[in-house]
Amino acid sequence: MKMLIGGTAAGDGAEVPVRNPFDGSVVDTAPAATPDEVERALCLAMEGASAMGRLPRVERVAVLARAADGIKLRAGQLARTIAEESGKTVREAEGEVARAVQTFRVASEEARRLAGELVPFDGAPTGTDRFGFFLRVPLGLVVAITPFNFPLNLAAHKVAPALAAGNSVILKPASATPLTGIALGEILCEAGLPPEAMSVLTGPGGDVGARLVSDSRPRMVTFTGSPSVGAAIVRAAGLKKTAMELGSNAAVIVTEKCDVEAAAERCSLAAYALAGQVCISVQRVVVERGVYDRFVERACAVARSLVVGDQLSAGTDIGPMINEGEAERAELWVGEATGAGACVLTGGCRRGSLFEPTVITDVPLDARVWREEAFAPVMCVRPFDTLDEAIATVNDSAYGLQAGIYTDSLDDALRAAHEIECGGVMVNDVPTFRVDLMPYGGQKGSGMGREGPRFAMEEMTEIRVVAVRRPVQ
Repeated sequence: MKMLIGGTAAGDGAEVPVRNPFDGSVVDTAPAATPDEVERALCLAMEGASAMGRLPRVERVAVLARAADGIKLRAGQLARTIAEESGKTVREAEGEVARAVQTFRVASEEARRLAGELVPFDGAPTGTDRFGFFLRVPLGLVVAITPFNFPLNLAAHKVAPALAAGNSVILKPASATPLTGIALGEILCEAGLPPEAMSVLTGPGGDVGARLVSDSRPRMVTFTGSPSVGAAIVRAAGLKKTAMELGSNAAVIVTEKCDVEAAAERCSLAAYALAGQVCISVQRVVVERGVYDRFVERACAVARSLVVGDQLSAGTDIGPMINEGEAERAELWVGEATGAGACVLTGGCRRGSLFEPTVITDVPLDARVWREEAFAPVMCVRPFDTLDEAIATVNDSAYGLQAGIYTDSLDDALRAAHEIECGGVMVNDVPTFRVDLMPYGGQKGSGMGREGPRFAMEEMTEIRVVAVRRPVQ
């Protein structure tokens, strides 16, 4: 496939193979953008920002609605591409495509509502002869850098609100999954977007992404990925806005006051979906001691029932991790924990890039599989005696994206909501829950800023105050 520069197919650089994570076969190739191509994309994107600034809101609404229709029309093809290049099962990929349709539809609706508000100037002694308001105006050019695990919907969460707010966009998809990003760019151009407003540049992040981030013309960089890369982007970005979604180590509290078996099933499926490669995958579960054994027994039964294999096979529940190196890292972390006294109750084995759904107990609190983001199908379980202890355990983390609590006590739920240090608390559900219109983002090492079309559009605009002085009578 070719990348897009200003809506036109391009790619003079070396072709890079895109491989199926399951067997290493080549799905397709994508070009590595050259420095000249990056510069051309930046120049055209500035023209695109001007074109978007002049585009009436009703036309932005229509373009985004047509893009949603275009994604739906190509749903089967997009799902196949996502599955082939990311390792998701076909069912998971189909779910992602359906969510992307909704993300674009919500962004289209929010484009109608984006507005400023009245400023009560006469509330100040020096403003009694003035009235006015503030506008929300587009930033100009937004650079969107997206990860491999949701190559369509996480791109949608950056591209759709940026366009809805009247910006131009350069999308830099993950090197492992560029094909879906290119397809999204094509759909937007077919939907009638001004061509200069959309470029999709492929190639290594350390080269292509770094050039985009450090350039002075983009006014915002929105990124989803690792904390180390996110920190480097913030340092290099200079005087521009940044929105960073930098991962998590999501935890769930399971109290005695709930349906324990149902909680165990839901936690297990949320731990292993997409081979655990979701920022809000369940990784740590703290269970009240009185129901701990029941929870562990049911969680192990669910893990053993799941079929691991070729993501393109209809019977597969869990596909491969993105590459064998990541599966080896997960194997290493589990091995380190067991060497320090942890007990693997089920799973823990690797076959190439496949990693078995794993339940591990008695994990030392300083083990990497407990403290860092595993990004693998691994669930660590430990007991607790008091809610204070459970909340302290959840908060003992460098991350704070989302968490969950299972309880029928309103007091427990409200305490968790107020005291857990994260961007979202899911009551009687797992932290993996997300609807695409909600504000989504984290605290601490999980980043800054919020996604969800309405909230991202606020990040992707600036406030301009208008004050009108009444003539002296």
